[in-house]
Amino acid sequence: MNLPPNVTDRAFSRLAEIGAGDDGMALRVAVEGGGCSGFQYEIKLDAVDPDDLVLEGQGQKVVVDSVSLPFLTGATIDFSEELIGARFVIENPNATSSCGCGTSFSM
Repeated sequence: MNLPPNVTDRAFSRLAEIGAGDDGMALRVAVEGGGCSGFQYEIKLDAVDPDDLVLEGQGQKVVVDSVSLPFLTGATIDFSEELIGARFVIENPNATSSCGCGTSFSM
């Protein structure tokens, strides 16, 4: 059985800070072909679709579409604040390699 992605408290807290749920929006994490390593993540605020997997916490929602879900089995969706900037990050155990940009990977 495929384990759904895990969303950290820090990621949910950041969504609450920016008021995503108040606006009826969710953080969409999708996987698309392309990028420097074959696949790339698309992370954006979006409305919830009927076929989405919805992960909820702190009154916030993170959604993954059914096509992207197999690529994100057991992944962790987190929020990182570093000197170079703050962003949502994905730690994906399925990725065999990734590139420096942090949004592209291969399997």
